[in-house]
Amino acid sequence: MATLTTTDGTEIFYKDWGTGRPVVFSHGWPLNADAWDDQLHLVATHGFRAIAHDRRGHGRSGQPWQGNDMDTYADDLAQLMDALDLREAVLVGHSTGGGEVARYIGRHGTGRVAKVVLLSAVPPLMLKTEANPEGLSRAVFEGIRAGVAGDRSQFYKDLSETFYGANRHGSAVSPGVREAFWLWSMQVGVKGAYDCVKEFSETDFTEDLKRFDVPTLIIHGDDDQIVPFMASAQKSAKLVKDATLKIYPGAPHGLFAVGSYKDDLHADLLAFLNS
Repeated sequence: MATLTTTDGTEIFYKDWGTGRPVVFSHGWPLNADAWDDQLHLVATHGFRAIAHDRRGHGRSGQPWQGNDMDTYADDLAQLMDALDLREAVLVGHSTGGGEVARYIGRHGTGRVAKVVLLSAVPPLMLKTEANPEGLSRAVFEGIRAGVAGDRSQFYKDLSETFYGANRHGSAVSPGVREAFWLWSMQVGVKGAYDCVKEFSETDFTEDLKRFDVPTLIIHGDDDQIVPFMASAQKSAKLVKDATLKIYPGAPHGLFAVGSYKDDLHADLLAFLNS
C-alpha cells in the first residue's frame, strides 16, 4: 500500500497506476479512491498516470480527530502532489472532491496543474442563503448529520438510492453498485464523516473558482438529487473563465458508475485529456 504521511502526522493512502501525464482524482463523500477504479483503469490504459487518494478520515487513510476541513483536505492534496512531484497534472474532482480541487487551486494555484474536471461538484456553494436561493436548506444537512450520528449503516443504504438515481423510472443502476457505495461509506470514520458535512455544504468556493486559469471541463447531470445543478455547475461555469459546461440529461449524482452516463463520461474525459 502506498501512503504519504502529512505534516500533522496523518497517513494518506493513494493508488498510482500507469505512466504518462498524471490524472489525479478526488472522490466524493462518503466514499474513497475505490469509487474511481473504472476511471483509473480507463486513463491508465490510455497512456496516462492515474492517481487517487483516500481523503483523511475515509477509506484506508488515517482518521484524525482534527483537520477534517476543506483547507486541510486541499493541503493534503498539495502534499501528495508535491511528494510525487506531479507536473502538468489534470485534476478531477467529484462532488466534495470538486470542492477539494477548487480549494487546492485557491490555496496553492495551478503551478502543477494543466487542466481541471469538475464532476457533479459542490462548488460554488450548496447551502441556501439570501445570495444563493437555489441551494439546499440547512435542514437537509442537519438530516445528513443525524443519519451519520444515528443508524449510519441504514442511512448509507438509503442514500445510495438518490445518489445513483435508483428511485427514477428505468434506472440502470445495479444492486451491486449500491452495495459498493454502502461498503465504502462504512469505512469512513464517524468523526470525519460528520465534520465533512459542514465542509461540503457550507464552504463558499466562489473566490477559489475565480483563480482557475487552466482549461476546465464541468460535467453535471440535470437530475442530480444530491447537488442541484442550478446551485452548482451552472454557477461554477460562469465563475471559471472560459469553462466548458456539459449537461447530461437525466443523469444522477453518481453518474460515473451508471450505464450510458458512465460511457458518456469516459468518452468526454478521454477527449478532454487528449485535447
